[in-house]
Amino acid sequence: MTIKDSLISLPQTLLPQHALSRWMSRLTHSQQPALKNFLISQVIRHYGVNMAESLIDDPTQFKSFNEFFTRRLKPDARSIAAASDGIVSPADGVISQAGGIQGNSIIQAKGKSFDLVSLLGGDAQRAKAFHQGSFATIYLSPKDYHRLHMPLSGKLIEMVHIPGRLFSVNAATTRSVNNLFAINERVVAIFDTEIGSMH
Repeated sequence: MTIKDSLISLPQTLLPQHALSRWMSRLTHSQQPALKNFLISQVIRHYGVNMAESLIDDPTQFKSFNEFFTRRLKPDARSIAAASDGIVSPADGVISQAGGIQGNSIIQAKGKSFDLVSLLGGDAQRAKAFHQGSFATIYLSPKDYHRLHMPLSGKLIEMVHIPGRLFSVNAATTRSVNNLFAINERVVAIFDTEIGSMH
């Protein structure tokens, strides 16, 4: 962790995260043309969003910034693994960490780990199926396609909302905020698949 990482994450520690989240939700769902078109154009320009792969390629045609952020892609924008034993990436983005779950510990960043039981809401029985399993953390930047897909066929067994903080998940907070993924608000979805439990 660097001083710069700490300075980036410090305001998030001090600010009223849930109140800001409600305010941001109203802003990003606004259908006021000048506002939503300005927000969309700034993100496209700043992050280099590839609108050629979007089903709606004219940014002004989105009803809100949120509709743009969760935009659908053209059917041929992503190839899907054809191998019967393949696992498809559930999201666009960059794999920031991946590997084996060592007992009850998952790597968050270099020199940092977090607790599997805590990640799954403090339920040791729920976590038991994932001990000695594998994990991957995928970071979605603002330019990425923000929809999630099943990496392989499975049946939803349980879905649990776990309240918590609302830290931004980026490289700086991952390096500086202890137990980031286990303290942030999240939804845990447990699936049964042919290769075992998945969440």
